[in-house]
Amino acid sequence: MKPNPIKDKSFAFAVRIVNVYKYLSETKREFVLSKQLLRSGTAVGALYREAEQAESKADFVHKLAIAQKECNETLYWLELIQASEFIDKTAFDSIYSEALELMKLLTSIIKTTKNNG
Repeated sequence: MKPNPIKDKSFAFAVRIVNVYKYLSETKREFVLSKQLLRSGTAVGALYREAEQAESKADFVHKLAIAQKECNETLYWLELIQASEFIDKTAFDSIYSEALELMKLLTSIIKTTKNNG
């Protein structure tokens, strides 16, 4: 099977998001922001999986564009959670850089697919 970095990275990212959610809800007793983070952060990989089964190139790009928006929303929730001091700077920097990397990969795939179509 051919390696698929975005599939692997988006799944690993979703696992990290679930762990942050568990930490925030169980340790910090924070439920509203963490639920938003959980929803948007896990949606990125789910949408990529949907895109793999796209019916056309346009459908593929559309699904990836939605994944890109969810990734951007995840960046927002991470920023807010860190600014509200629910997670420390080290944890924030680590997961935020991973989200940025996913955003760049999605952007690159979308641009390449549009240019080749």
